[in-house]
Amino acid sequence: MPAVPSPQEITNLYENTRAALNADSPDLDAIKSRLSQLKVALVQTAIQDAHVAQNASFQSLKRSILEMGAEFSIKTGDISAFERYMAQLEVFYFDSQFGLEESKVMYPLIGLNLLRMLSENLIADFHTTLERIGLDQLQSNQFIVHPVKLEQALMEGSYKKVWQARAEVPTPEYMFFMDILMSTIRNEVASCVEKSYASLPFADAKSVLFFTSMDELLRFAQEHRWTVSPSEKRITFPLTTENTRLFQGENIMKQTLSYARELERIV
Repeated sequence: MPAVPSPQEITNLYENTRAALNADSPDLDAIKSRLSQLKVALVQTAIQDAHVAQNASFQSLKRSILEMGAEFSIKTGDISAFERYMAQLEVFYFDSQFGLEESKVMYPLIGLNLLRMLSENLIADFHTTLERIGLDQLQSNQFIVHPVKLEQALMEGSYKKVWQARAEVPTPEYMFFMDILMSTIRNEVASCVEKSYASLPFADAKSVLFFTSMDELLRFAQEHRWTVSPSEKRITFPLTTENTRLFQGENIMKQTLSYARELERIV
């Protein structure tokens, strides 16, 4: 049976890995390898030295390692790994059995996890998590307030507010899930647009789909197999048997276009 690394050895490896992750140009492969070593060390300690494993200082170290893993998952775009780390962190964030001081990155990570739930349309999980957060934090903590406002905007169908929230993210890491959320919204709006209109001018299509450049719009149009006419500066949508064009949602699309034009003037 391999020797169990001492708490100090695990701490040293954690600190070295944390420094590497915070570097300007982190070696992600090396960090991933060190994280694997740290997780193995935690399991070995839990199996072979239960007394040390239950020590408050060791639990604090374990929490820090899991938090670092969650941050690393965002850097590498591994949503599944981020979800697993957050599931393991719940016992530290919502259960006081270890008597640890509150982590400095607790609410930033919870906020990121709330954004993940929104981006995956896990509304029930979103509200279950909110129920475990104190009312004062729900009302004043910037990391929690941001996803709460986003969820309200989504429920209202106010995509303009969601788009504007990109400029209000409390940390750059939030942009990872904001981009995923906006991608989902664009696809939903695109589905309505192509059923509501035979064609749209470039400017209107760019605004209603919340693009900041014409190149982004043209790539999106190509992905959706829309017909692009550079001479007329217009996009034509394919007509299918499901498209009735003047369906009940046309007024909604007209309102969305109005909002988009207004936003473009503000920006």
